[in-house]
Amino acid sequence: MSRPTLFFDLDGTLIDSAIGITRCVAHALTQLDHPVPTEAELRGWIGPSLRTSFMPLLGDPARVEAAVELYLERFESHGWLEHQVYAGIGDAIEALHADGHRLAVVTAKNEPHARKILAHLPFGHRFENIIGATADGRLSHKADLIAEALRRLALTPDACWMIGDRRMDIEGARHHGMRNVGVLWGFGGEQELRDAGADHLVKAPGQLAPLFG
Repeated sequence: MSRPTLFFDLDGTLIDSAIGITRCVAHALTQLDHPVPTEAELRGWIGPSLRTSFMPLLGDPARVEAAVELYLERFESHGWLEHQVYAGIGDAIEALHADGHRLAVVTAKNEPHARKILAHLPFGHRFENIIGATADGRLSHKADLIAEALRRLALTPDACWMIGDRRMDIEGARHHGMRNVGVLWGFGGEQELRDAGADHLVKAPGQLAPLFG
C-alpha cells in the first residue's frame, strides 16, 4: 500500500514567521497612515490570506491592494528572512521522506516568497512542490490552494493529508474530505483546531511520523 502524500502548511507549521509577517503588516499600515494593531492582534494575521486580513481594517479595495503591495515589498527585501525553524521539524521531514511519503507545501503565502524561503531551509529540497498564493489573489484561500496542489500532483484527496496550525488548514482539508492533522506549536492553538474539526492533534514534530505508520 502506497504511503499518503503529505501537504504541509508553512507559517506556524514549518517555520515561526511571526516577526517577519507582523513587521511587514505594520510597515504597510504605517505607510498608509493607518493605526497598527497590537502585537497580539497581528499574530492573528498569520495564516489567512493578506486580503482577508486587510479588508476589515481598511474597508476600501484600493487601499487593500496598496497595503498588499507594501507588505510584499518589505517581505521581498527583509521579511522572508525573519523566521526561525521549529525545533524538531527538520528531523520529522527527513523521517517522513525516508518512510516514502511524497511531501508538498500548501501555503497562503505568496508562492515566489514561499519558494524562496523553502530554498533556504535545510530540508526544503524534500518537498516535491510548493503551492502558494498568486499575487493577484486569485489563489489565496486554503481550499483553493489544496485543489491546486491536487491538480499539480495529479492526486485525489483520499491519497493525501493536510498538516497545519490554523483552522484554515483543517477547514480546507475538510472541504475536500481530506484527512488532516492540527499542530499545536503554531499560531492557532488547541481550541481553534478542535473547533475546526481536526482529525488529529500533535504537540511535537516527532509525533507526526507515527500517525502515518
